[in-house]
Amino acid sequence: MPTIEIGQYLLVYNAFSFTFATMAAATLFLWFGRSQVGPAYKTALTISGLVTAIAAYHYFRIFESWETAYEVRDGVITVTGLAFNDAYRYVDWLLTVPLLLIELVLVMRLSQSETMSKSVKLGFAAALMIILGYPGEIADDNTTRAIWGTLSSIPFVYIVWELFKGLGAAIERQPESVRGMIKQARLLTFMSWGFYPIVYMIPYTSLGGGAAETYVQIGYTIADIVAKAGVGVLIYIIAVRKTAVEYGEATGQASLKA
Repeated sequence: MPTIEIGQYLLVYNAFSFTFATMAAATLFLWFGRSQVGPAYKTALTISGLVTAIAAYHYFRIFESWETAYEVRDGVITVTGLAFNDAYRYVDWLLTVPLLLIELVLVMRLSQSETMSKSVKLGFAAALMIILGYPGEIADDNTTRAIWGTLSSIPFVYIVWELFKGLGAAIERQPESVRGMIKQARLLTFMSWGFYPIVYMIPYTSLGGGAAETYVQIGYTIADIVAKAGVGVLIYIIAVRKTAVEYGEATGQASLKA
């Protein structure tokens, strides 16, 4: 573990604590919010809440690991010799990143075959992206980091293409009242995911030691909050609006028949 200053330690410490609370609160909000949407959208909210629940658990473990890696005594911070287990992040991403894409597909309510096809393709590409990125994350040299980072970017580019091209026609078929929201969710997903490679490349800069470690941890934490809790709330809003539209249509049709 690099030697860090007390301010850097506390900044990361508080960021982990805040993110754990955010993910836990988002989980409760999304799962309780299932009662506000139609049956077709309950699975999307269940998965969205599952994403934040998994993240909350892993951020609790990350928080514990960070706390044990350093000792603070009389305002002086020292390394304990216990390694900070940053692998919790990749375990979390391996589970949650594919689910983030699947929840977006589910809330669009495509045909069963299209939903299955898009979910499998996007989920596999997302898992592959995380698996390929991990060897570079733990590498001691930037050359190895660059090789694995480049390999990881291949499925990332495919995911971006699917989000903006593959799902383009399907988004245009959505009700007008939610079409813009789905595009926002897609854009927010892309922007937050695009932030991860920037953080991944921090070791290439002149930053080193405690500063680099702090920027990496804070950067990944911000991206996680936006990609999981932020997108999750958007998924909820989309599901509520689509439920209102479809319920209204069903009520109108019933009135005409009567």
